[in-house]
Amino acid sequence: MGGNRRGTRRRFGAVRQLRSGRWQARYPDPLTGRLRSADRTFATRRDAEIELSQIESDIIRGRWADPDAGQVTLAEYGTAWLRERDLSPRTVERYEGAWRLHIEPFLGDRAVGDIAPAQVRHWRQDRRDAGVGAATVAKSYRLLRAILNTALDDGLIRRNPCRIKGAGDDKSPERPVLTVAEVYAIADAVPARYRVLVLLAAFTSLRFGELAALQRRDINLEEQVVRVWRAQGEMGAGTLFMKGPKSEAGKRPVAFPESLVPELRRHLEWFAERNAGGLVFVGPLGGRLRRSNFRDIWIKALTQTGVPKIRFHDLRHTGNTLAAATGASTRELMHRMGHSSMRAALIYQHMAAGRDRLIADGMDAQIQEARQSRKPAKKQEPPGQSGTELARGQS
Repeated sequence: MGGNRRGTRRRFGAVRQLRSGRWQARYPDPLTGRLRSADRTFATRRDAEIELSQIESDIIRGRWADPDAGQVTLAEYGTAWLRERDLSPRTVERYEGAWRLHIEPFLGDRAVGDIAPAQVRHWRQDRRDAGVGAATVAKSYRLLRAILNTALDDGLIRRNPCRIKGAGDDKSPERPVLTVAEVYAIADAVPARYRVLVLLAAFTSLRFGELAALQRRDINLEEQVVRVWRAQGEMGAGTLFMKGPKSEAGKRPVAFPESLVPELRRHLEWFAERNAGGLVFVGPLGGRLRRSNFRDIWIKALTQTGVPKIRFHDLRHTGNTLAAATGASTRELMHRMGHSSMRAALIYQHMAAGRDRLIADGMDAQIQEARQSRKPAKKQEPPGQSGTELARGQS
């Protein structure tokens, strides 16, 4: 009995014609040695033989994927993928958000091996039609592509179905660049304890998390250098944690303009924690700096100065642009900003420290020029102490 009408044996595998008239290709499973059938039948014997040749070639080259392995659902595989990644808590939070909201509900019930490029295109367009922001769609697509790249490495699929050119690119609008005068206008508008936070962000290109993690011993006023070793992360629920940089390039000394020396000296005297390992930036009651708490202060300062609505992170972009205006090379800019790539990793180790000083000096010249055109700033006085601060000082 059986469905075989007549078969033809070959050096590798065999083909046989079924009662339906179609042809079936059969070959030895490279893992078990048992004979298995190709996942589809063919109209002609020649087509079945071509399929066998392709399967043999894939096995020889190590490209053969077990058709049954891809039957695990994307929900099961993706959940395990997220759990097994060695990622920072904040990155895990972002990934899990994209996975929970935009991927698993729409593709999770599909077998990994059954997801086709057309289905990925439909899913992406559905997210866009639902009004999901372009940046969120791009991030979700990148996550899906990364998960399926691992499935490809695991032999579950033969080809990643995420093949939409440019779909993972964030096409965010060009971020604004402030003038030096605008930077100082904002610095004048925020409470005195946050003035240097604004100036350092603009003239050293440090990230908010890097600034929040700075300790007194990280600042050298004589050498005019701030050293970045760590960063503070903040989860969506408000939990704070310290983390290392994403790469060795993130650990870096950054020269700051000489004009900031008296500003920093005052700040360290008035506002920073006293011990060498104490934080440079803390709140009025000694609490750690938080994005969520600082946001209202930032918005109020923008409103007061009339500066266009920008993010605090745009000060970093401003600093990079100001540094570029001094003639800094792309490699030198990458050093100041702590950017990293495999191609550039060795370059950071050989960057001349003298050039970084010249960059800071060039920025200082821009500050001096802007100051000369500004109205005299109101003389700063030591801050008054609250009852809590007085009690703390007496304890």
